[in-house]
Amino acid sequence: MLDGTKARIATTRLAKTDPMSEKDVRALLKEVDEVVIAKGKAARAVPARDATLDDLRGPTGNFRAPMARIGRRLLVGFHEETLRKELAGR
Repeated sequence: MLDGTKARIATTRLAKTDPMSEKDVRALLKEVDEVVIAKGKAARAVPARDATLDDLRGPTGNFRAPMARIGRRLLVGFHEETLRKELAGR
């Protein structure tokens, strides 16, 4: 998916071996203005100040993956259309 874009991956973290803690996610939410949450085939954007930790969890109770910070937006969960749109704008 990243082929053909000018995207630079600053940090990679594997959810299975190094899951994000609540403290990590709270700190990440303070660094962004908007969160785009993907659930199934739908994605919705909410202001970061309104996003709760439960909004970012999947059905297992773990935080959704992937999480990608692109500028001041945080993409949570995989939604191909949104990810392509964000990367094309960079």
